[in-house]
Amino acid sequence: MQKIPQTQKGSNPGYVIGRNAFSKISAIEGIQLTKEMRNDFQVFEQKGFSPKDRREAIFKKYSH
Repeated sequence: MQKIPQTQKGSNPGYVIGRNAFSKISAIEGIQLTKEMRNDFQVFEQKGFSPKDRREAIFKKYSH
């Protein structure tokens, strides 16, 4: 299990779930990633994208 880094007192680090857990939750909601979207996330991991980089790439590709 991935450790969540400790933050300063009083801040809320949130909770990070893995891709498999997110997929299961999304399936319950009726949301499924397309093959293209799964490939996008694989590329993000291979290139070491930060969360900010991922958001920007997704926004650029899917916002019209």
